[in-house]
Amino acid sequence: MAAPLDIFRALADPTRLRIFHLLRSMELAVGEIAQVMGQSQPRVSRHIRILVEAGLVDRRKEGSWVFLTTGEAEGARAMLDWFDAVPPSREEQLWIDADIARLTAVRADRASAAEQYFAEHAEEWDAIRSLHVPEGQVEAAMRGLLGDRPLGQLLDVGTGTGRMVELFGAAASSIIAVDRSPDMLRLARAKLPADDAAKVRLMVGDFNALPLEDGAADTIILHQVLHYAQSPDRVIAELARLLSDDGVVLITDFAAHDREDLRTLAAHARLGFSDDQMTGWFRQNGLDMTAIETLSGGTLTVKIWKGARAESNVRAIRTMGTMT
Repeated sequence: MAAPLDIFRALADPTRLRIFHLLRSMELAVGEIAQVMGQSQPRVSRHIRILVEAGLVDRRKEGSWVFLTTGEAEGARAMLDWFDAVPPSREEQLWIDADIARLTAVRADRASAAEQYFAEHAEEWDAIRSLHVPEGQVEAAMRGLLGDRPLGQLLDVGTGTGRMVELFGAAASSIIAVDRSPDMLRLARAKLPADDAAKVRLMVGDFNALPLEDGAADTIILHQVLHYAQSPDRVIAELARLLSDDGVVLITDFAAHDREDLRTLAAHARLGFSDDQMTGWFRQNGLDMTAIETLSGGTLTVKIWKGARAESNVRAIRTMGTMT
């Protein structure tokens, strides 16, 4: 943790104070901050470096982009609490409001980029969607399986365009959305709700080895992702590692099929899965299969598999925790 003097020196400059306030609203790229501030990117980068060195801001590289958030260090959290307790002056509130208003342009740019991407890939995605029941029916079934339970820390693996965050984010206390593609994360970022973006953390990661601690998620969603895995059993092992004791994992994918063209059309590594396969992989990793939903209609059948940590494993983990 940085020394108090370093923290206050970092925030003594009005530009850095503005940047810190901006990052309280949402995660931003360096170029987006420069856009809002109306300053050159090199100048903004110098200010950011000082904030990072003071532990007030964290940097995260995503492809060729660098994104920034308020820091996780104790000093940064303390400053956030302090800002909540001490109201800004009238002058400060004016520039805070002006900067927040200019964030609408950033959101508009993100939305425009997303629309362009969707337009370029619409034909490909429509071809796949036409093979199975409407996506709205799939989403309704997923909502039904999750029920009214609080989602807690939601982990969306292979978030893609961010649809699962959009659909279930309101019921979660916090969200981690992971994708291996920085381009897809930029699309997902365009869908973040303006009033709740701060609780969403977007992260580049591979579903075979996610950069998260054991038991980090209360609800894990894997929506139309597993068929891209060369080793699906390894992916499910990783989900089991990340699931909390009382957590729930929901996997939506295709039942086993023979559409070989999807290997070349859409880079599918696996042509669906059987219930026996999924149940076996769950069991191997200490999970019980608690529900299976089948959505027939069209060439492909959509399946939803719901799992939870096996009760015997939960008891063992809790017993070990008591002993330690």
